[in-house]
Amino acid sequence: MSDLKTELREIQKEKRRMTTPEVRKLSKDATFYVLGVVSRFAQRKDKNDNPFWDIAIMDGEGQIEGKIWGSSEWWNIGGDVRYKMDPLSDENAKKLDGKTVGLQGKVVEFRDQNQYNFNAVYYVDQEKYPPYSFVRRSPISVEVMESAFHEFLDMCGEPVKGFLEYLFFERGIWQTYNVWPAAVSLHHAYVGGLLEHSLAVTRSAAGIAQNYRAGGLEVDVDVVIAGSLLHDLGKLESYRLSPAPEMTLGGNVVDHIVLGYHRFMALAEEYNKKQGGLSERCVLAIGHILVSHHGSREYGSPVLPATPEALIVSVADELDFKIFSWKEQTSQLDGEKEVTEFVPSVQRRFWKVHPA
Repeated sequence: MSDLKTELREIQKEKRRMTTPEVRKLSKDATFYVLGVVSRFAQRKDKNDNPFWDIAIMDGEGQIEGKIWGSSEWWNIGGDVRYKMDPLSDENAKKLDGKTVGLQGKVVEFRDQNQYNFNAVYYVDQEKYPPYSFVRRSPISVEVMESAFHEFLDMCGEPVKGFLEYLFFERGIWQTYNVWPAAVSLHHAYVGGLLEHSLAVTRSAAGIAQNYRAGGLEVDVDVVIAGSLLHDLGKLESYRLSPAPEMTLGGNVVDHIVLGYHRFMALAEEYNKKQGGLSERCVLAIGHILVSHHGSREYGSPVLPATPEALIVSVADELDFKIFSWKEQTSQLDGEKEVTEFVPSVQRRFWKVHPA
């Protein structure tokens, strides 16, 4: 056990503990050590029927994904007795989701892209290193985002404003909505990500709607704002924080578009019974945005955007996803490098233009 303690002390002394953004900037064959909360963990089998594990770890600044192969070492160093774990039988090793771990690894190349292989797993003291302290949060403060949210509500007239205030505050959705993630990995996958993303979509969509209104098109800005703020309503049931973002059963087998539409329609009916005033056509116009905002059936929308309001929100939603992807990917470029690796989720490489 003294060898293990010495190894860990050497890791710290040599400052090999890195943040996830630092790891992403490493080149092939570089070694590293990260400490964070496990946001995804799944056992797989290779072509020879040997076990390996897909894992993602978050450290408050970002996330990296990699693999733990069967030859890797697993150590429990969280208690007074430190011991080597069997990942196939030890309960702590089998249930790493939402736990704090240390991972020692190496950068390798697979299909012309960097991959992270972890050759040592350290299950650490969960009280000394509480998982929630490693969960990434929106870089925008809750106060700033809440202020922006209320500004959008004030842009709406009745009955849309009254309905939104009822839904978010009287029904208490705000308490979850303002801290929830927008995804598990692809975009805004952190505390406050759903609110940050929804506000960005609303800001763009409202601007586009007002631009077209100025050009003579009868766009309902209230419907655009409501649809933008509510387009990902179903993510409240599709994801959870435990403490890192993860998918729920409903999110996996039903998806946020369907969950959000059904919840919205139920709340609209409830509001009209108590308050009245939200017309059937207005309800359908906002609901149509929820079911069409992914823009195509290929990406999960059961119908295509068929109104100016739905087209505007769909475009704003896709744009925010791509802009977020650009920021995330280009922030990891090192030195004078200008072009990222190929990003499968957006089917392109990104270019970061350096100042001339």
